[in-house]
Amino acid sequence: MCRSIKTLRPPAIPGKATEEEIRAAALQYVRKVSGFRAPAAHNQEVFDAAVDAVADATRDLLGGLKVRGAAAPAV
Repeated sequence: MCRSIKTLRPPAIPGKATEEEIRAAALQYVRKVSGFRAPAAHNQEVFDAAVDAVADATRDLLGGLKVRGAAAPAV
């Protein structure tokens, strides 16, 4: 896959992934899949919607993962 997309879960990163990290990974994924670094104006809306959808899916994934050996969140 795209080498510039990094792992966003512990222990690869300390703590929770930031919104900025999630958006950057989503953008890199959409760029890779679409083949466009920056889409033409007539594709911008669908490109941005794809980045939003991938970022949402990433948040859901990271929020649902249970990592063995990870400390339980403080309540």
